[in-house]
Amino acid sequence: MSSLLTNSTAMTALQTLRSVSSQLATTQTRISTGQRVSTASDNAAYWSIATSMRADNAALSAVSDSLGLSAATVDTEYTALTSVVGDSNGGLTKLQSLLVEAKTAGIDRTKIQADVTQIQQQMQATASAATFNGVNWLSTTTATPTTVDLVSSYSRVGSTPTTGAITLTVANYSLYTSSTSGILDKVSGGASVNTIDISTLTDSAADQTTLNGYIAQVTSAINSVASAAANLGAVKNRISTNTDFVKSLMDSVSRGVGQLVDADMNQESTRLSALQVQQQLGVQALSIANSSSQSILSLFR
Repeated sequence: MSSLLTNSTAMTALQTLRSVSSQLATTQTRISTGQRVSTASDNAAYWSIATSMRADNAALSAVSDSLGLSAATVDTEYTALTSVVGDSNGGLTKLQSLLVEAKTAGIDRTKIQADVTQIQQQMQATASAATFNGVNWLSTTTATPTTVDLVSSYSRVGSTPTTGAITLTVANYSLYTSSTSGILDKVSGGASVNTIDISTLTDSAADQTTLNGYIAQVTSAINSVASAAANLGAVKNRISTNTDFVKSLMDSVSRGVGQLVDADMNQESTRLSALQVQQQLGVQALSIANSSSQSILSLFR
């Protein structure tokens, strides 16, 4: 039956065309965004997981930045500590050799004290200069925190996040403090490493005993500073390892998100071509279906 009011053929063609156009719009969106799940309406479960994983990756990125800052801080303090330990030309090592030299009978200890004073001033200047971003663990004040947490990791299990940190005790690295309790300014045997003065000492047995005490004091300081430097060296290695791991983890999370929401561009390009052909055929079919009603006019001529 031919009807002017109901053209079932045209209705079928139009319905098919609408379906193809809808699929074509979806495919074009995937191609333009590069994602098959770009909104919650595309796939609520995958979108929710991907959103949470992206948030985790942002947190890991912050951890990576924090590790970079921590590495620079630790490296600054470590460099200063190794400089204070010194070698045959300066630092505690040179100071120790000068004190041993000062035990020589008849030697001019006033001249040796001139070198000792320069080394003492240089070590204090080195500790004061060991500052990065306003942080200094070698020359501290009452405002300096007793412990420092270096953010090292982030993880989330379910809805519970966990942030890991490397905790350092500042007193283990303090060479000079406002309360004179540091490794180099702590008084022992009447003087600290920072205030040793041999200019008035003589060859007497008592003064030789005093020199022995100074030598033992400097030797102990070398051991303490070397231990502090070794500890920071281990922290440096840990930070470096954590940095590499966090970067690898971020890449892994990004790949996981991609597998959930990224569009297969090869598949989408093929699908686009097929849908464009179907759209053209749908338009042609609708045109044919609409033209059939025109033939009815011939019956009334």
